[in-house]
Amino acid sequence: MAKVGIFFGSSSGVTRGAAELLAEQFKGAELIDMEEDFDGIDQFEDFDVLILGSSTWGQGDPQRDWVDPLYELDNERPDLSGKKVAFFGAGDQKTHGEHFLSALGKMHDLFVSLGSEAHGFIPTSGYDYEFSLAERDGKFCGLGIDDVNQEDLTEERVLGWATQLKSEMGL
Repeated sequence: MAKVGIFFGSSSGVTRGAAELLAEQFKGAELIDMEEDFDGIDQFEDFDVLILGSSTWGQGDPQRDWVDPLYELDNERPDLSGKKVAFFGAGDQKTHGEHFLSALGKMHDLFVSLGSEAHGFIPTSGYDYEFSLAERDGKFCGLGIDDVNQEDLTEERVLGWATQLKSEMGL
């Protein structure tokens, strides 16, 4: 059975809420808060599946709890071959539509460059934004959550995405 780690950074609690809901769907998954529980990039080696959550800040940057780990990953370049990875995160498609979910795109590119296999792409339909580094051929490279403008869709989106990941990853 695959060992699942759900790593997340959250300032406002939206990404944390999604991470907790995902943990309920992946029985036995370990929930790792990047601020409180993250011990270093070697921790990624403990898992077969990495589900990574971050909100988007500023000019499309990941949540501050991810900054040091992503910098370390980029510099040390560990081999993550064989790891299945999926991304989720919060954003505001109306007020910050020029960088909506861009942090997920940045994280996707880094983890794939390290050999991991990305899963969990979702259609961009149903979202209204200007630009996103997370968009690839009409899909986001992960799950987008917008509790500012579409809070009523969050739980449905998270549960549907969990089902999709289980199928794609053979869990």
